[in-house]
Amino acid sequence: MTVIPSSATLPAGAQPTTATPSVARPTRTRDHRIDALRGIALLMMFVDHMPQNLLNRLTLRNLGFADAAEIFVLLAGYASWLAYGRGFPRYGARETLTRLAKRCVKLYVSQTLMIMAFIAIILTWRQFTPVPVDFLEPELAHGVSSFWRVFLLDALPSNLNILPLYMVLLAAFPLMYVVLKFNRWLALGLSAALWLLINIDPDVNFPNWLDPDGWYFDPLAWQFLFMIGAFGAIEAEKYNGNLPAFPWLKVACGLYLVFSLLEAFPWTQWGLPVIRPLALPSPDKSTLAPLRLLDVLAIFYLVQSSPLAKRFSETRFGQALALCGRHSLEVFTVGTVLDLIGRLIFTTFGEGWLFQVVINCAGLAILYGVTVVYERKRNRARAQAAAHRKATA
Repeated sequence: MTVIPSSATLPAGAQPTTATPSVARPTRTRDHRIDALRGIALLMMFVDHMPQNLLNRLTLRNLGFADAAEIFVLLAGYASWLAYGRGFPRYGARETLTRLAKRCVKLYVSQTLMIMAFIAIILTWRQFTPVPVDFLEPELAHGVSSFWRVFLLDALPSNLNILPLYMVLLAAFPLMYVVLKFNRWLALGLSAALWLLINIDPDVNFPNWLDPDGWYFDPLAWQFLFMIGAFGAIEAEKYNGNLPAFPWLKVACGLYLVFSLLEAFPWTQWGLPVIRPLALPSPDKSTLAPLRLLDVLAIFYLVQSSPLAKRFSETRFGQALALCGRHSLEVFTVGTVLDLIGRLIFTTFGEGWLFQVVINCAGLAILYGVTVVYERKRNRARAQAAAHRKATA
């Protein structure tokens, strides 16, 4: 039998003989499902953070136990492995740790800018009309003597508490990476044990000066979801970005999501008879209760094992969602500030259909415009970098 050398093993300048048939390798294309799903989560966050917004009746938080926050954190773990987990062997520890540090700094800057924008907008609005005190915690509404607590993440205002969670998880990622590389099942088991401990004793939490119960998103519990995301990225790499499709598991996930829908759907808001099978209390979000965890895992598995979801992400609408997902920080930052403005408008001028349509359409249009601007900026930077490499080659 004749052994045919690959082109990678031929001497420099040599070419494979034409008598040898070559086998074409399949082209690996970008999987946009993760970006599209993250884009959906970000837009749902924008809708959910305005309690008066009627559109939030159709978001995940009213269609199941989990909501967009769980999807955001799970995909953050998935994307962190792709960006930094693969970066350690590719670029080295020093370069990857530098990139991680820069990302954490960027998250902190965004958090600070949102807090300053909140305070400025609320104080300005109060000059013309009363604003309910719950728009800004009373401790921060009177003077600036306590602002240092905000900057040190010792005080986390409402609706401004998920980026600090993301910062903590990213800062812990190098440790997660070490354990994952040693044994990914051990890493998952240790993470699960810590999550279980927090669910048994919810008092174990980071301190929050504004809330005696601590951080709304307890990092010691939510790290499990982040770890699952990283673990899922490792497993999906073995199957070209897909999770293995087991029909029995898909059926189980589908049945659980139907049960979750029946339990969480706002029947009375729609004027419908309540048909909850068990009428369970809402599972705790701070500790990432098991019912919420199973809900988001079922959604993630069905999406990441579905060729149909992959084809959808490649459509024009799917690409628009993926664009939002690729610029998640910018979309979240702008969307959170728009949420405050929308809440103020609803509170001051009413919640009629005209304001519902205007606020939702204008907000979603602005967020999409933000993604277009940042995508063009990214493309220009890539083009300049490619031109520089070509010129110096």
